[in-house]
Amino acid sequence: MIGGIIVLSAVWYFFIREKEVKIQLETTKPDMGEISNSITATGKVQPVDTVAVGTQISGIIKKTYVNFNSTVKKGQLLATLDPDLFQYQTEQINANLQNAKSKLAYNEINFNRQQQLYKVGAISKADFDVATNQFNAARAQVNSVSAQLSTARKNLSLTNIYSPIDGTVLNRNVSEGQTVASSFSTPTLFSIAKDLTKMQIRASVDEADIGNIVKGPKATFTIDAFPDETFNGSVSEVRLQPTVSSNVVNYTTIINADNSSLKLKPGMTANITIYTQVLKNIMKIPAAATSFRPDSLVMKKYKVDSPFANGKGKRKGTGPKKEKSGGENKSEAAGIWVIGKDSIITRKRIRTGMNNDTEIQVISGLDRNDNIFTGYKNLSKKPSGNAAKSPFMPQRRDGGSGGGNRGGGGGPR
Repeated sequence: MIGGIIVLSAVWYFFIREKEVKIQLETTKPDMGEISNSITATGKVQPVDTVAVGTQISGIIKKTYVNFNSTVKKGQLLATLDPDLFQYQTEQINANLQNAKSKLAYNEINFNRQQQLYKVGAISKADFDVATNQFNAARAQVNSVSAQLSTARKNLSLTNIYSPIDGTVLNRNVSEGQTVASSFSTPTLFSIAKDLTKMQIRASVDEADIGNIVKGPKATFTIDAFPDETFNGSVSEVRLQPTVSSNVVNYTTIINADNSSLKLKPGMTANITIYTQVLKNIMKIPAAATSFRPDSLVMKKYKVDSPFANGKGKRKGTGPKKEKSGGENKSEAAGIWVIGKDSIITRKRIRTGMNNDTEIQVISGLDRNDNIFTGYKNLSKKPSGNAAKSPFMPQRRDGGSGGGNRGGGGGPR
């Protein structure tokens, strides 16, 4: 008889008795700090000012004096074209000018002589007009050849390619002995960046986000070369010219960034975050706090002080409710749960502001010392040994298992 009682007691203890539920509440206190809304985009790092150095004349590159990454000063000689052909043209036109001046001198003497003879009636008016015309034509010829000589001398000077700015050579497109032709378009010989300590990122922003971007907001970005470092910048310009790719309209947004460390290289891809709204020194809580509500597991361990705990009162939705506001900053009403003395859980109604889906601004209704629920973990559940589980079998759902209760389920608020 006693043995049977012992067996029944063991069966009840190990199999029938309801095991104690152990849960771990996740709580946090309101934090004072910064909250922001932002958008993300990608773009290319480029120098603020880049000059393409070309040539106005055609010829053969005789000598180059700089290479990639060379630091140059304004007026520094970069390259020279073979000047022989232009030198010969200059000398030929100069000889033509001397010939024209000689003809002008002869026609001037002849004009003066014919003018005296005409005054005394020794020649006809027609002969005097011929002399006058020859003198004027010779003078015009001198002016024409002089202009040709100036052009030839200018072309000769253009065989020397000088840097127009102080900067760094990003690209060299020519080599010694290469022929460049400027018949239809000016060929680019060198690309020079004005100042590599100041860079800009040309971000491509989607049309759905461009309305929130203005000049001045803070921006941060990362590059693959330094994945653990965040670089700072600011929006300097939103260009109105759209670009369309795969039926998606984007707008180029320019972000200026300091590059004193010279870590940013032209052409790098930047992953950009643009802060469209930033609030500082405000009270904030995790967004998960507004979706938590105690369920049956929580109420077994803690006392819930709320008209909704036992099904009394009218149950309301879990999401924040928008309230009318006369100003631009609209507030919302939300419910959160706090734990007080004697482990009593109480529901508080608060007014919230900015919500970036991670953190929520609290306008009123909370104290700095309030312990706010964000969820809980069920510690009474133990893994079922090493038994293999099929990934295709549906798993049992339980409001108090896994990562804790963050809303959902049908438990009372």
